Amino acid sequence: MASKVFKIALAQMAVGKNKVDNIAKAVKMIGDAKKNGSSLVVLPECFNSPYGTKFFKEYAEEVPGGPTSEALSKAAKDNCLFVVGGSIPERSDGRLYNTCTVWDPQGCLVASHRKVHLFDIDIPGGITFKESDVLSPGNKLTIVDVGPCKVGIGICYDVRFQEMAAIYRSQGVDLVLYPGAFNMKTGPLHWELLLRARAVDNQVFVAGVCGSRDTSADYVAWGHTMLVDPWGKVLVQAEDQETILYADVDLKSCADIREQIPVSKQRRNDLYEVKSKI
Repeated sequence: MASKVFKIALAQMAVGKNKVDNIAKAVKMIGDAKKNGSSLVVLPECFNSPYGTKFFKEYAEEVPGGPTSEALSKAAKDNCLFVVGGSIPERSDGRLYNTCTVWDPQGCLVASHRKVHLFDIDIPGGITFKESDVLSPGNKLTIVDVGPCKVGIGICYDVRFQEMAAIYRSQGVDLVLYPGAFNMKTGPLHWELLLRARAVDNQVFVAGVCGSRDTSADYVAWGHTMLVDPWGKVLVQAEDQETILYADVDLKSCADIREQIPVSKQRRNDLYEVKSKI
């Protein structure tokens, strides 16, 4: 990825209960992304495990060192591309985390992000879910260089917290990635709205990568994986079926909008400010 334009692949993957099959499918989609000219592929949240608190302990593994990490490392190296491994349940020091890994074209682990904001909600007549019953939150923000692009990582519920994306932008990020699993209640209402808002607020590209919809699953995902440009325009969007989306990311458009609408220079830091504490 020597130029300022690169092709991204967003894998809206169908996730089942067979972990080995899930990993194999992810590897195949990484290979397909390479064949279609991508230099960066992004998988969805919990791609090796059904999404649900009752599944996390059974499917959890160490990062790195577990079979999923080994498969992603090999796939990244074999296909010579960057892989953002959605997320998997991670086991570490007796705790469980929801963790995204990033692998470079040599198969090296270059970053990992533990979901910072746990999905604890209660919508009467809608959905009740409490990740914190099983998972522990991460305690750091994650920025990683992916070729010419500085990337910020969030996982699903992290997208609701503008401060996190704002800090990423202040540290030079041009693309924010949110592997996610929005549901059939919040998905239609907020998924596209939040992704577009984060893009416009921070003048960055934003991708949300969800699993495909399985109406027989305990937790039914919304799908609708998409890439939004810094103007808030949806460049590509899936429906609910398994698919891979492809798009060219032109980083020049980030510079263009920041010059034309220079909000970063116009902020009243004498009145308000968002700062990282780590």
